[in-house]
Amino acid sequence: MRDLLSLPKADLHVHLEDAIRPVTLREIAASHGLSPPPAAPTTSSASFFQAHDLIRNCLRTAADFRRIAVELCADEAAQGTRYSEVSFTAAAHGERLSDMQMPLRAVLDGLAEGQASYGLQVQLLLDHSRRRPVERAWQTLRLAEAHAGQGVIAVGLAGDEAYPADPFAAVFRAARSAGLHVVHHAGEAAGPASIRQAITEGQAERIGHGIRILEDERLVAEVRDRAIPLEVCPHSNVLLGLCPSLPEHPLPRLRAAGLLVTVNTDIPAMTGAGLAEEYRLLRDTFGYSDAVLAEVARHGVSASFASPGLQAQLQAEIDAWLI
Repeated sequence: MRDLLSLPKADLHVHLEDAIRPVTLREIAASHGLSPPPAAPTTSSASFFQAHDLIRNCLRTAADFRRIAVELCADEAAQGTRYSEVSFTAAAHGERLSDMQMPLRAVLDGLAEGQASYGLQVQLLLDHSRRRPVERAWQTLRLAEAHAGQGVIAVGLAGDEAYPADPFAAVFRAARSAGLHVVHHAGEAAGPASIRQAITEGQAERIGHGIRILEDERLVAEVRDRAIPLEVCPHSNVLLGLCPSLPEHPLPRLRAAGLLVTVNTDIPAMTGAGLAEEYRLLRDTFGYSDAVLAEVARHGVSASFASPGLQAQLQAEIDAWLI
């Protein structure tokens, strides 16, 4: 069995705020005279959203945002990640801190430093909570447009899937017209209808999670035929109670259905699992061979918004890993 740390990988679904090292979070909180968020286990989507809000509120200064971006690069590189697309709620932070530009600029500065230091490429997806106003979604789009070409490549919806995507349709039509990519969370807590909504009115090119797609055979066929990738995050799905256990995770059935499945970390600070650990899960739980793991890694690269040149380079390096 080959070393999974040395397998070149792409992490397409990871939230910056939920990748903060616990020690960093404690130090940042203390620097602002705050108590760090309690270490109570996250066991549901509701407890996750609560913990996420507590983490976000500890971030106050440009130095905070820059630090967590640099450290994300270090942690991803240590897992053998060569390319990552990181989600960041830039507009929410900007509103909270009364400075729409500072959080995003600080994160982009940190990512630039981290990429130079650790030898990977990272790009940003600016996400927006479905629970929040449409006007903030427009602010998210304006931020993305202003920083396109500086590391921001996409926008999308995250948050509680009980809230529909329809009110935001005009935002994402405008995003595609502006040349930005669009990716939405869907089919995680909500059913197949949320996925169909995402790929129609929502303009989504990839689906964050999508694990409930198997409940609709016609949708499976459509997503398969259109080669729309799924960003599957096994540890996260189990931690949040969306799958009862790792052996019962639908990932093998998603692959058997011919869907383009990628494997990602989502909330690594909460799961304790980096990307190499997610791949080890596939090996240990499902008995996947190195050839299958390399195929999963290839799907992550081909589903990414990396440049054609970088995609070709990473695909060649994955092939070399198998030799």
